[in-house]
Amino acid sequence: MKYILLMYAVESIAQNFTPEEYQAAAQAWGDFGKEAQAAGVLLSSNGLSSVTDATTVRVRDGKTLTTDGPFAETHEQLGGCYLFDCKDLDEAVRWAAKIPTAKYGSIEVRPLWVYPQK
Repeated sequence: MKYILLMYAVESIAQNFTPEEYQAAAQAWGDFGKEAQAAGVLLSSNGLSSVTDATTVRVRDGKTLTTDGPFAETHEQLGGCYLFDCKDLDEAVRWAAKIPTAKYGSIEVRPLWVYPQK
């Protein structure tokens, strides 16, 4: 089963890291990526640019509306995601707990749609 692990955190936390905190965070991210890849569950990962670069699109009454900024009103922003292939939700949750953002933000775990074969 494929799960997307969405990483939410307050952007300013990482932006205010000391050089030592940044080095420790970089090591944690590198270690996590290597572990997930070695386990064979990591399918893809990517980070997102700042929420200041985001645009939200909504269609209401047939009209396309765009708003600068993130898609939801929240103090945490979606910063990136991992796509994992796990045997079940329990395994996906175990991996989510290892993502460094889980220590100061949150990780949303959602299964991907499985489309019927035609």
